[in-house]
Amino acid sequence: MSSEAPIATDHIKHLEMIDIVKTFPGVRANDGITLDVKSGEVHALLGENGAGKSTLMRQLYGMFQPDSGEIRINGEAVQFRSPASAIKAGIGMIHQHFMLVDSMTVAQNVALGRKSTRGLRLDLDVVSKEIRRLSADYGLAVDPDAYVWQLSVGEQQRVEILKALYVGASLIILDEPTAVLTPGEVDDLFVTLRRMVKEGHSLLFISHKLHEVMAVSDRATVLRDGATVGTRITAETTRKELVNMMVGREIQEPEIRLPKEGPISLKVEDLHARGDRGNEVLKGLDLEIKAGEILGLAGVSGNGQKELAECLVGMRESTGGTVRIHDKDVTHLNMNDRVEQGLSFVPEERMKDGAIGEFSVWENVFLRDHSHDDFCHGIFLNQKAMHKQATKLMKEFSVKTPALDTPLKTLSGGNIQKLILARELSRDPSVLIAAQPTRGVDIGASEYIHQTLVKHRDLGTAILLISEDLDEIRTLSDRVAVIYDGRIVGIMNRDEAEVGKIGSLMASGEMSA
Repeated sequence: MSSEAPIATDHIKHLEMIDIVKTFPGVRANDGITLDVKSGEVHALLGENGAGKSTLMRQLYGMFQPDSGEIRINGEAVQFRSPASAIKAGIGMIHQHFMLVDSMTVAQNVALGRKSTRGLRLDLDVVSKEIRRLSADYGLAVDPDAYVWQLSVGEQQRVEILKALYVGASLIILDEPTAVLTPGEVDDLFVTLRRMVKEGHSLLFISHKLHEVMAVSDRATVLRDGATVGTRITAETTRKELVNMMVGREIQEPEIRLPKEGPISLKVEDLHARGDRGNEVLKGLDLEIKAGEILGLAGVSGNGQKELAECLVGMRESTGGTVRIHDKDVTHLNMNDRVEQGLSFVPEERMKDGAIGEFSVWENVFLRDHSHDDFCHGIFLNQKAMHKQATKLMKEFSVKTPALDTPLKTLSGGNIQKLILARELSRDPSVLIAAQPTRGVDIGASEYIHQTLVKHRDLGTAILLISEDLDEIRTLSDRVAVIYDGRIVGIMNRDEAEVGKIGSLMASGEMSA
């Protein structure tokens, strides 16, 4: 490991990307995109999945090179053959999934890959001193000697920002920077971003959360189908106009009616479970959901959400407590037996737990139901009946696929998620566990998924909605529960679920005074 002092760069006063074209086999990812970013502004980059945002940013960061078009810094044409050349020019990138080594200290992570000022000897004291200076200048409170695994998610993000500032980045790309933060951490981040802008930094802010775009950005450029739709001054536009530019039509918010009082469909009592490392993750969790309601589960990632979902559906063995579906104890039943009791599951990691990418579209529809009497004769599959059912579901759930035999992995994330939803809801479940159902999907697919969840809630399904998107939780839920350190620390009705209350419980497990 080595380090070096901050790289001296000319300040980026104006970035221009002009008529950028990038083509991959069969796909024109960027089709003449034009974007400009000025010094001292937050410029939002918006677009649905597949609009070309990631490809464009990877060219700016030197990971790809354009087929044609030009990148200019301060009016001068430049070429970035690698991220190192982009960094040298003053461009930094903070990825959605942090690029940190948990077992190293903050100073070691910042120094990683940099040349030492002392040759073969480490200079972590020099690095630590610079981290403290930058922390003070930009309000990024973090201990250089702390190990990354000891830090909260918000503190880890500060380390990522410090890494970019340390190497002298004056234009920083932020890819979904608030995706895993609590409301309080988002507020802290925005304070930092405004301070950076005041110091003359330029920020490219990529986000699906339009209320944040409206709150923090100066201008917003919208991409659709690989092309630039337009740029708007944020203060002179509306969230509705930006959405229309992104999808080419108006988005319909689901209509939430008051839930009908129904019987308890899912009841969890004193549930305990261990995580993958053997530590206790669920610590006496209690929860109940009634027929015809959506219970939203809010919480910072890593507080037991994943383990709870796996215990409920039979993928993880609990170490104590009970799980009941309609008064039947299913605690020790396997996943197939729980499905027979009316349970369906939309998993957090769709390509790991919900689908097989190499299998065809129709085969993924029947991963669990292939042995149903309607679809097999003894040991032989009734492929005609399967294709008919798959065609029906693809149409009903608006899944776009070239053919039923198409390998699933070639579909977009939104279409894969809609297929999983179609499969799970085709059983007319009485209980649905939906974990991060819109993670990584665009606004159009999110709209459809939200409407579908509300429709089945109105039909009497009891839905546990596990999401790190607080807007999604507050929009869809009849009640909101907050999980902290493996326990439910608060449950509130829809009209009580204020951001401040939820955020306080998410951050500390206690309601602020």
